[in-house]
Amino acid sequence: MIHIGKKKLFLGALQGYEPEIGRMLWCMEDVRQDLLSNLDGVSQSMLDETPEGRQSIGTLLYHIALIEADWLYEEVLMTEWDKEVVSLFPINHRTEDGELMPVKGQSLDEHIYRLNKVREVFLSSFRSMDTEDWRKPRVLESYDVTPEWVVYHLIEHEAHHRGQILQQLRLLQSF
Repeated sequence: MIHIGKKKLFLGALQGYEPEIGRMLWCMEDVRQDLLSNLDGVSQSMLDETPEGRQSIGTLLYHIALIEADWLYEEVLMTEWDKEVVSLFPINHRTEDGELMPVKGQSLDEHIYRLNKVREVFLSSFRSMDTEDWRKPRVLESYDVTPEWVVYHLIEHEAHHRGQILQQLRLLQSF
């Protein structure tokens, strides 16, 4: 029996990486592509709308990019941030009480550029990594962490916020 339009649900691997690393990075890219495909046609008012007790879509997009850059520089590379990447984040990340700082007035193109630029730097940083370094703990003051776990965490982090964004889009599109 032929199934027309049958989906093929397989993991891929990004080329140019150790195979295991490439599979996990493919997963990161899959989550990102799903997020971006759902943002097509989102208006400025939808990006900036802050429903009661939630963050705006723009705030969540800014947060996703910032957290990815932070884990890359602070935990994986353990180095100073690239100046170009720093310039992508002119707004303080958190308020004095620890909440996400509202991000308003930035266009969808600005958010997508930031997400893409951080991802470009992130992926580039993993190109020369081998599986030994992938599993080598970075010893920090509060915890030890491997690049492997960082990538897992970022997949989980972005998928969580993607769900919040998609839920918010459904609510905003119903009005």
